[in-house]
Amino acid sequence: MKIAIIPARGGSKRIPHKNTREFAGKPMIAHAITAAIQSGLFEHIVVTTDDEEISSIAREWGAETPFARPEKLADDHTPTGLVIAHAITACKALGWNIDYVCCIYPGVPFIQVNDIKCALELLQTSRVDY
Repeated sequence: MKIAIIPARGGSKRIPHKNTREFAGKPMIAHAITAAIQSGLFEHIVVTTDDEEISSIAREWGAETPFARPEKLADDHTPTGLVIAHAITACKALGWNIDYVCCIYPGVPFIQVNDIKCALELLQTSRVDY
């Protein structure tokens, strides 16, 4: 199974609420979700967040929020790798058999479907974890 994980915390300091702010007619995070859906590559598109507003918007745009990100993984200093590792563990606890994980950041309004397809191809042909 291939999944996309979008890490989107609520506590941005430089641009408050950046993941939910509207850009080009939809919330910023919706651009990443839409591109992931349109790629047709993933069985699940998961948003890992500590913020209920982000969770609600993510579900509205077609992503899943099957767990809440712990507060200890939602600060300015938490590396993305730890957030993704937590999300993978949480998804496996749901019984998902995961082969590939693609991390798509939420603040990417210009992401293209082909970007995601090329990234997954690179992942599948390299020796990286995600």
